[in-house]
Amino acid sequence: MLVQLLTVPHCPHAEPAAAVLRQALDEAGLTDVPVTTVTVDTDEDATRLRFLGSPTILINGRDPFPGAGQPPGLACRLYPHPSGLSGIPPINPIRQALRDAPGTAPEV
Repeated sequence: MLVQLLTVPHCPHAEPAAAVLRQALDEAGLTDVPVTTVTVDTDEDATRLRFLGSPTILINGRDPFPGAGQPPGLACRLYPHPSGLSGIPPINPIRQALRDAPGTAPEV
């Protein structure tokens, strides 16, 4: 399984997003799966990676938070939470994406 955290340089939400991602992996029993951090610093890279803002999580190349109609670019990314928008992604869609990823067994 390939798990990536894409960020712009000096993103204040990168570290908290990495912690949420690690928690979801650990809860799913995927403690041995590494998280690769990718720094996106050009518009060309943003377009190539379909980077919708920092931080972006990719699980086997899929973004658990699809941004329909949102163009790629070097920007901050906001995620909807029950209390409003946050720069830190919520854990439940990450958990679901991990369950849906090929090669992962469902929790028993």
